[in-house]
Amino acid sequence: MTNDAHTPVPESTDIDAALINAAAAQAHSWLASTADEQDPATEQLADLLRNPDGVAFTMDFVDRVMRPEDDKVAAHALKSVTTTYDASFLGLINGSLVGLGGFFGPILPNLVMPLARMRMRQMVGHLVLDAESDALNKTLDKAAESGEQLNLNLLGEAVLGDDEARSRAERTLKLIKNPRVTYVSVKASSMVAQLNPWDIEGSLVRLKERLRPLYEAAARRPDRVFINLDMEEYHDLHLTVRLFTELLSEPEFTNLEAGIVLQAYLPDTFDALAHLAEFAKQRVAEGGSHIKIRIVKGANLSMEHVQGEIHGWPAAPYSTKDEVDANYYRLLDYILRPEFADCVRIGVATHNLYTAAFAYKLGTKRGVMRMMDSEMLQGMSPAQQTAVRKAFEGRQILYTPVVHMEDFDVAVSYLVRRLEENSAPQNFLYALFAPEEQALKDQEEVFREAVAQRWDTFAGPRRAQNRLEEAEQAAGRQAPRTGRFANEPDTDPALEANREWALKALATDPGEHGVEEVTDAGVVDKHVSRAAELGAEWGARPAEDRARALEAVADELANRRGEFISVAAYEANKTVTQTDPEISEAIDFCTYYAQSARLLDSYAAEFTPYRVTVVTPPWNFPVAIPTGGIAAALAAGSAVIIKPAPQVVHCAKLVVKAFRAGLEAQGLDPDLVQLVFTDEGDAGRALVSHADVDAVILTGASDTGKLFRSWKPELNIMAETSGKNALIITPSADPDLAIQDLYLSAFGHSGQKCSASSLVIFVGAAGESQRLRSQLVDAVKTLIPGPGYEITTTMNGLAEAPGEKLLRGLTQLEPGESWLLKPEKLNEEGTLWSPGIRDGVKPGSWFHLNECFGPVLGIMHAETLEQAIEWQNSTGYGLTGGIHSLDDDEIQYWIDNVEVGNAYVNRGITGAIVQRQSFGGWKKSVMGPGAKAGGPNYVPQMGTWADGELRPREVDVPAAVANELRNLASRAGLSDADVEWLWRAAELDQLAWMEEFGRDHDRTGLISEANIFRYVPLLDKLHVRIGEGFALRDVIRQVLAAAVTGTTVEYSATPAVAEQLAVLGIEVRQLSDAAFASELSRAESARVRTLGEVADTTREAAVESNSVILDRPVLADGRRELLPYLLEQAVSVTMHRFGIIRSVAGIER
Repeated sequence: MTNDAHTPVPESTDIDAALINAAAAQAHSWLASTADEQDPATEQLADLLRNPDGVAFTMDFVDRVMRPEDDKVAAHALKSVTTTYDASFLGLINGSLVGLGGFFGPILPNLVMPLARMRMRQMVGHLVLDAESDALNKTLDKAAESGEQLNLNLLGEAVLGDDEARSRAERTLKLIKNPRVTYVSVKASSMVAQLNPWDIEGSLVRLKERLRPLYEAAARRPDRVFINLDMEEYHDLHLTVRLFTELLSEPEFTNLEAGIVLQAYLPDTFDALAHLAEFAKQRVAEGGSHIKIRIVKGANLSMEHVQGEIHGWPAAPYSTKDEVDANYYRLLDYILRPEFADCVRIGVATHNLYTAAFAYKLGTKRGVMRMMDSEMLQGMSPAQQTAVRKAFEGRQILYTPVVHMEDFDVAVSYLVRRLEENSAPQNFLYALFAPEEQALKDQEEVFREAVAQRWDTFAGPRRAQNRLEEAEQAAGRQAPRTGRFANEPDTDPALEANREWALKALATDPGEHGVEEVTDAGVVDKHVSRAAELGAEWGARPAEDRARALEAVADELANRRGEFISVAAYEANKTVTQTDPEISEAIDFCTYYAQSARLLDSYAAEFTPYRVTVVTPPWNFPVAIPTGGIAAALAAGSAVIIKPAPQVVHCAKLVVKAFRAGLEAQGLDPDLVQLVFTDEGDAGRALVSHADVDAVILTGASDTGKLFRSWKPELNIMAETSGKNALIITPSADPDLAIQDLYLSAFGHSGQKCSASSLVIFVGAAGESQRLRSQLVDAVKTLIPGPGYEITTTMNGLAEAPGEKLLRGLTQLEPGESWLLKPEKLNEEGTLWSPGIRDGVKPGSWFHLNECFGPVLGIMHAETLEQAIEWQNSTGYGLTGGIHSLDDDEIQYWIDNVEVGNAYVNRGITGAIVQRQSFGGWKKSVMGPGAKAGGPNYVPQMGTWADGELRPREVDVPAAVANELRNLASRAGLSDADVEWLWRAAELDQLAWMEEFGRDHDRTGLISEANIFRYVPLLDKLHVRIGEGFALRDVIRQVLAAAVTGTTVEYSATPAVAEQLAVLGIEVRQLSDAAFASELSRAESARVRTLGEVADTTREAAVESNSVILDRPVLADGRRELLPYLLEQAVSVTMHRFGIIRSVAGIER
């Protein structure tokens, strides 16, 4: 909080009751003089704002009807839109046209859709102007004749790459050179692509290079066209101010008048205004031209809230409109003074007549009217614009978006922002058009109160995160400590201290890891013996002790965030952009699994933890994944030995150091976590297959998991393995967002993520779209490959030279494929490659089915969504997958049919967050029981379960289940005790189904993003293999579980055992152990629930087919016993368009 922002300037006494009353009277006068305005466009806007469906209709129409390039897709959407909304508020003629279009569109799409698009373009033509030269010139001539000055803002497709950025700059330069154009607005993000928020110095260099020719052209024109530098989101504030002042400080621009925008909805703006005002004073004193500051209230509020919510940062803007208004009046009070009148021009940008009147009366009283322009939005209430323009002595500028015909769909973001902003009940334009008179009276009260509060309203940054201070103070984790899990916020690169912290970390080379490699199996024995000794005592401790220890570790990890950035950059070749969220994830694993430990006592069954767990993490996520494995095992009550990946031993060393420090801080033995850097030979095998190791947690390649299991077929392994993941893009997608999410998902960390999108499947016309193709190539070409420790790098190199698969993916095409962008080797070591795109990947081809794990993307072309999903599902893997579509029917169909553990809708498919999107896949992407990391079932799988004390429950058991239970128990002749046990099981099944398995969960509860955790039946049948020594009661228990979950079950047994089961009357396949093993070895990732003895051949066959043998006691507790029958799935859905919350495929907010 700054003192200046709360100390009224001496001239503030000018703002007395008389001035406020005069301003209100002036606003009333303007309202009265324009009350009879008969502008059709204004009336249509009024109808839109009055109608609750107005904004939603406009968004849907432009998104789904205007945007798609395929007329058939647009026609289908038009029919859907017209059946969803009553478009009568568009007026009789337009509403009828929309309705008729919905009827005839699907019949004659190629005729009807161009007409429908043209009509909508005409309807909003007063808000967004045609950028074609002839049409634009006519508009500019007409404006000049009427005395209007237009501030042109060239809209276009999203600037994802340098080609589009250069094109936008060239088209803007063309506007500047047009003699009819007097005023142009530019945005930093549209001039340079992929601005790196961590590298503000590099961004400034690139921006100045791109903007300099525009300013030079403006200076060369005899009439000096005016360039206005627009402000965008909060993270651009300081960058934009620096860009503006540094550019204008260059000698050739000393005498060029230019402008910048400040947003009153940011509390930081007062300091920026004061800084710019002093800059202007000095500039003029040194003989330079004055500057202009356009003060707006701000139109990015919705997206600012989304950004804050997603990242866990405080929202940067004010939380209420009243505060925004008060800050606006403070800014005017400060700047509209004689002190600045000859060095600063002020654009009073508002449609609120009370605000405009306030500025007018204040400027008049202080004698500074000459420094002010009125600014409004083109096409909104022209009569009021005229009235205000007269008061401002003819000085009025109308902010005017212009767009080329082929880019019209991108105007949707502008239109939606405008409509959403003005449809809010607290907004002046809403009140202006509201049918009730009280709305306008309320606006006057709001105005008076805001003026009164202007110097008392908060000012200064609402985001105060400071990693430098946190490190110095050892502040620990920053997430709220409320007793309910909350994700740790990532580092905010918009804050200067954080950027300084990152640069300091990247400048620190941590050197060699200094860890001795273990090659002697005898040394391994000693480590395992020590772990077993400590594990027994640790597992007997109360869960609360274990939880507190993990929370202490979380604090240690947070305090070492900068160290992790350094080590990951130099050892793992990871950028700060990639590593920082990984550290947050590591912290989350500790706090989430601490909560899981506390919940172990809530089950109806009793838990006994494993004593010794070996964690074998990968090299690509060298901080979060080892932390997650260690934390989960410790939470359960197991001692841990971590076998680090040889490429990232230093990262593992630092992780273990944090765990040991956290344990010691709690008075615990640090040897509960031991780092054992074994070789990849005998010592490594001895550790993984050791008789006293109860479980192995693996994250790595499927081949590695298979190797581990071959050493010890009964190995208890919990593994997240490979993925061959695809993002589907349909013709109904938003192309800008789809391509942005695609290239980031494909090439983040050089594609070295098991979740990376190594395939994109274009559906129908999307595959023929030149726009999508050019945007993709442009974006990927613009990535800057380099080492992780360079702040300028936007795609880091590889952790090691490519292996056989990746090298093939980077260098060899399959039949029918072609390079859309050919990868190039950029260093001798082979660790740095430019990204590649291969087109024409065929279903069933090598690249379709193989994970390459590097910077290469394959494009497939499907005719239909059904075909695309079939290809997405047919890789054998089932880790992550996504779809980009704005069609609810397509989204719903995809969610119902995609076969992945992590499903993403209209967002990227990487970057899973603990609890929010618990991570883990299906089919070949998983080994073991299948619980997702960062989910509710992960820690409970780290031990064995036995029945606890069972008691009757007040719960309905479905009649079909109850009848099955009675019949089977009767046939089996069970004892009363066994029948009672089955009734307890049936009751617990129902409780588990109601509370956990039978419903969707969204425990994070975000508004802008739905994160649904749910359970679905197995894709294939569950094999229940019954061996000698089984209990009839346990078989009946499986029948009850199948009835509740709906999963198909196949019972099998040897002929001798099957004969014993005949009494139950259930269908049992008679298969010898050899025959069953033969079938199982050819199965694909099957689940086998075993009862009784398990043949060795069964375990060996499971290794061959990536199947899991679930050999454990049968429990009454449905919360545990139903798990083998179900798959866990996390579905993450973007719930907003440009920050506007909407329903998606039946999901509401």
